[in-house]
Amino acid sequence: MAKGRLTYGCGLDAAVDVVGGKWKPLILWALHAHGPTRFGELRRQITGVSEKVLIQQLRELEADGVVHREVYPEVPPRVEYSLTRLGEALNTALLPLGEWGERFMAEILAAKEAQRSVEAV
Repeated sequence: MAKGRLTYGCGLDAAVDVVGGKWKPLILWALHAHGPTRFGELRRQITGVSEKVLIQQLRELEADGVVHREVYPEVPPRVEYSLTRLGEALNTALLPLGEWGERFMAEILAAKEAQRSVEAV
């Protein structure tokens, strides 16, 4: 979510603003695959994300209405994150992108390796 953003030029602009970044699509996928998830579980499922960044990304997704944060009145407190209706719809829209990535992953990696070889010379 861009701070202070009040308008979008088109639907793609709005969608990229909500889901932009390295971690948000992975957060959405993890919540889709595992259902309501506690913070620690989510952090274990998303390899490489720091606690600080995960908290920030979850807050932004919550502010955009894509993720719901449920705090249970227990001792110690328990917090679970889940997708909202909007989040489920966004995740459905991302499925073809994930399928594209699976289909062309080898070619993408080969192109990156070729570029590294050229840069190394």
